[in-house]
This record gives sequence, structure tokens and C-alpha cells, in this order.
Amino acid sequence: MELLLTPCGLLTVYLTAVNLAAFFAMGWDKRRAKQPGRRRIPEKRLFLLALLGGALGGTAGMFLFHHKTRHWYFRWGFPVILVLEAALGLWLEWR
Repeated sequence: MELLLTPCGLLTVYLTAVNLAAFFAMGWDKRRAKQPGRRRIPEKRLFLLALLGGALGGTAGMFLFHHKTRHWYFRWGFPVILVLEAALGLWLEWR
């Protein structure tokens, strides 16, 4: 339990949660897309989850559920955000 209270532990819990949220949001939105007339998750919200640290989960969900893969801004945007987040993480680690 003490390990979770460290800054690294809290960051790990946060990133796990936001990536799971992004992953399941892609699946949920794909399911809703198949049901005409159902409310969908706005694209801005999906991108917000990616920008908040959930790019890995969002990218995995996008390709696993085959959702939003025809939109160039998702197909390129999520992986670019993922690379930028990874670069930021490496920079912070080596700093």
C-alpha cells in the first residue's frame, strides 16, 4: 500500500485508469455506432482522454475495435500523441 502513495505509484494508478477509460470508451462508442439513434461519445472527448495520458489505451481500442480507423486525424493523431507522451515520460525519467 505504501508503494501506491509514492509519486510514481500515483502516476501509475492514474495512467492505468485513464488508459483503461480510453480503451473502453472506444469500445463503447463503437458499440453505440452500430445502434442507430443512440448517443455517442463526442470525438473531442475521445481526444481529451488521449491527451490526458490515455493515448496507448485509445490507440489499442481504436485498432482492436476497428473504430475511427477511417478518420485520418484518429489514425495518425492517437499514435502521434502516444509517441509524444512516451517521449515526455522518457525525458522526465532521464532528467
